[in-house]
Amino acid sequence: MVTREASWSYRDAHDGFARTYFRSYGGAVVSSIGLGTYLGEPTDDEDAAYESTVRAALEGGVNVLDTAINYRHQRSERAVGRALADSEVDREAVLVATKGGFLPFDGERPADPGRYVREEYVETALVGRDSLARGSHCIAPDFLDDQLDRSLANLGVETVDLYYVHNPETQLAERSQEAVYDQLEAAFERLEERVASGDIRAYGVATWDCFRVPPDHPKHLSLAEVVRRARAASDAAGRETTGLRAVQLPFNVRMADAYTVDAHEGPEGRVSALEFASEAGLSVFTSASIGQGELAAPDAIPNAVDAKLAGDTPAQRALNFARSAPGVTCSLVGTRDPEHLAENVAAGRFEPMGARAFDATFE
Repeated sequence: MVTREASWSYRDAHDGFARTYFRSYGGAVVSSIGLGTYLGEPTDDEDAAYESTVRAALEGGVNVLDTAINYRHQRSERAVGRALADSEVDREAVLVATKGGFLPFDGERPADPGRYVREEYVETALVGRDSLARGSHCIAPDFLDDQLDRSLANLGVETVDLYYVHNPETQLAERSQEAVYDQLEAAFERLEERVASGDIRAYGVATWDCFRVPPDHPKHLSLAEVVRRARAASDAAGRETTGLRAVQLPFNVRMADAYTVDAHEGPEGRVSALEFASEAGLSVFTSASIGQGELAAPDAIPNAVDAKLAGDTPAQRALNFARSAPGVTCSLVGTRDPEHLAENVAAGRFEPMGARAFDATFE
């Protein structure tokens, strides 16, 4: 589990970064560039590439690792776990985040996916048919319990620092908004219990659509209601404070909705997801920070914005745009290529834009 003492020691051992590269998270400090592990084929070669990249990231100044049990059919979690075990970096200096929600296969895609889901999850009563969405997604408490246990084993850790409920808006395809809030509250209550038992330090919600679309959008979920449900869950679990600590959402120069769309009801009216999260004390981790590589191409960033960003390459400037958004703790970027990793980490040697310059890019 990441601790204040170990993470500050890690920070002190990695100089040469810009002043705001390391940022506060729950008393610890974490790099504002994190390593994602979503992409890639489920092969031994990709596993080896990820293991090497994770070790290099830890040695190079990245102490945020983001994965999910369904990424590459559990292989990404396992690769992260092996790299953590092999690394000389103190485990307590590293924030390890993973997610549960999508039903994962085990190592490879089975010949009959429907049969696998039925036999592995439905017939074992881990997933009820009434809690399944699109045949592949579930956030019921017992299922998340099982998934967290598997993630702990895959990662080889005693505690996951940040456990996300993964894309809860998937449930909106088959259920009402109110029903999904009820599901989230039940999930949160179980996660509060797992916080109390020490299996996770905190939890969050990782999303794609729901926090960056307007309230009338069919995939919208209210951050205010999510926070309210988390507080109700902590009360039901007999805890004084909620374990809800973070949200993950896509944000980049071409997907800036989390900053530009006033989608959430704050004390003084509607505000953006980033502003609401900041006011609510939630850390924000951005996904798709360089658009899964698309923003690394020449001329991908609008010229007027590109001119205001520091960095030697388009990828670095795109990453620094994401890190410039107010309230962002860490911007995640996935890679298993050592050269791309070095390029991404080097973005942290430049200061991101200040608040005024960032605001000006939207005028």
